Parts: sequence; C-alpha cells; structure tokens
Amino acid sequence: MTVPTAPLALGIVGAGIMGERMMNAVLGQDAPLVRIAALWDPAPAARERIAARHPGVPVVADADAVVAASDCVYVASPPASHLGHARAALAAGRSVFCEKPLAVDLAEARAFVAEAGSRGAVNFPFASSLGVAALARWIAEGAVGTPRRLTIEVAFARWPRPWQEDAAAWLDAPWEGGFTREVVSHFLFLSRRLLGPLDGLDGHAVFPEPGRSERAVEATFRAGGVPVRLRGRVGETPPDAHNADDHNTWTLEGEAGTVRLRDWAIAERRGADGRFAPAADAMPNERARPIALRRQLEGVVRMTRGEPHALATLAEALEVQEVVEAILASRTA
Repeated sequence: MTVPTAPLALGIVGAGIMGERMMNAVLGQDAPLVRIAALWDPAPAARERIAARHPGVPVVADADAVVAASDCVYVASPPASHLGHARAALAAGRSVFCEKPLAVDLAEARAFVAEAGSRGAVNFPFASSLGVAALARWIAEGAVGTPRRLTIEVAFARWPRPWQEDAAAWLDAPWEGGFTREVVSHFLFLSRRLLGPLDGLDGHAVFPEPGRSERAVEATFRAGGVPVRLRGRVGETPPDAHNADDHNTWTLEGEAGTVRLRDWAIAERRGADGRFAPAADAMPNERARPIALRRQLEGVVRMTRGEPHALATLAEALEVQEVVEAILASRTA
C-alpha cells in the first residue's frame, strides 16, 4: 500500500488486554503507518499503568479528548459501552475500529450499522490472519472441492481463561460476556467470510449457574448453504487437544478433501493417510498474532482513507452478532 505522508492518528478507548495489545502493535511498527494520538481508560489504575510503562503515549482525561485528537478511534472498552464511544467518534467525523460485539442490544446494533455506513470496521483478527489466507487459497485451488460440511469446536478448561482474570466481572456476565460472544463469534465470522451468509440456525445454550455466562452451546446452521455443526463447552477439553486450556478447530470437509484451522492460527490439510499436516509457513498464534495486528493496522489506514480493505465490515459483524444472540436466547439452566 502507499504510505501516507503522515501516520494515521489512532485514539484508543480502553486500556485492557485488547487496548494494550493494539497499542503495542502501533509502538512496534518498523515504518509507522499509525501513531497513538491519545489513550483513555475509565480506571485510574489502568491509566497510571500505561503512563508508567509507556511515557510517550498521550494518556488523556476522558473519551472526548481521545476523539478530538484522532482520525480513527479504536473502541476496546467492555461491550456495553461500545456504541456510546463509537457514536461519539462518528458524530465528530472520525472513523471507528470497534471490538466485537457491536452492542449488548441487537436493536441498537442494527440502528448503528444503518447509520454508520462504511465509516467503521470491527476487530475480527481472522480478517488479517495468514492462516486464514492459507485456507482461502487452498479452497480457491480446489483442495476441498464442493464443501459438504463444516464443524466448529471450541472448549475451555475454565472460563474466563486465566489471562482474562482482570476482566472477569464482565467476561463471565450472561448479559455481556461468555465464550460464545468472545470466541465462537470469531469462527462464525470466519464461516461467513470464507463460505457465505449464515442462516437456518437451530441452537441451544446451557446456563447452569445463576449470574454467570453459558457453559455449553450446541447449534446447527448453514454458511453459504454449507451445513455447519457447532459445539462449545467449558470444563473439559478433548484428550488429544494441542492446548489443554483453550481448544478450537474449524474443519471444512468436501468431496475432494478436508482443511482446518487449529488453535487460532495453524492452517492444516488432511492427507491420504488421514492425518493433518500444517501449511509450510504455519506458526503458532503467539508468533502469528503480531503479523495479523500489523495487517490490521494497514486495514485501519485504508478504511479511514475510504479505500478498499479486508477488515470485518459492520454488516458482517452484525450478522455474526445476530447468530450469537439467537444461540444464547435458546437457553436452559
């Protein structure tokens, strides 16, 4: 892409895991496409932590100051606050890069997408993933042939995961958190992006503990006409899982072959012997994530400049949220 004459001014609202991850991606650029214009978090301790670790990052007094300083606002706060910050940014003529889900209320999310148009995108990292790019290439080359079925499996030893403990108050809340919103949504986006529109949902979620998020989901639906089966659970992972704490696979089977994405980042093809072999350039998520983040920053620049980009559109994010909330609405104790 053409490097702009000056780096894009990115403001960050929220200094939790995702906000700090994006900040570090900006600070780690070799040739800066983006600079941090301002950062704010409602928690004084979070602001103090960023100021101490990164004295060059402008930590400001409120969200309005972030909007005023920025070309694009990255909204990395908890879900219930997403639309308030996003609408403030759009009203000031800024673009928005927002964490998912767009909102905790579907009607509000629908209204926001209708009013925002193309001035926003949503952080689904699979849109910038090298592993997903490998899957797309294999599918285009005919490795799968005519798709017959897609299977999505996610499993967690515990929820929230240990590295999410600081955000447990909302990540384990049934109205705002849960692994279906936080994790399954990524694989629904992947299905939508590679196969087509999501429809025909029949889902079920289990909420065994009052005041806490779901502990199991089952669903069937279609993605671009391809039958999909989804299973997610907390408290157990498969005995053959590569990661005993956080297991996930997206497996597409067709008349010519099978491909899958494993553990967030590793694209694999099934050989004649029935075993999966990774792509030649496959790498674990710890190494793949920084590359995807750099590609996301390129997309944010393109989106803000009104150019074509590969980031998840607001319409795609809304379609994913519609499916997620429909699964969670079919709930039992």
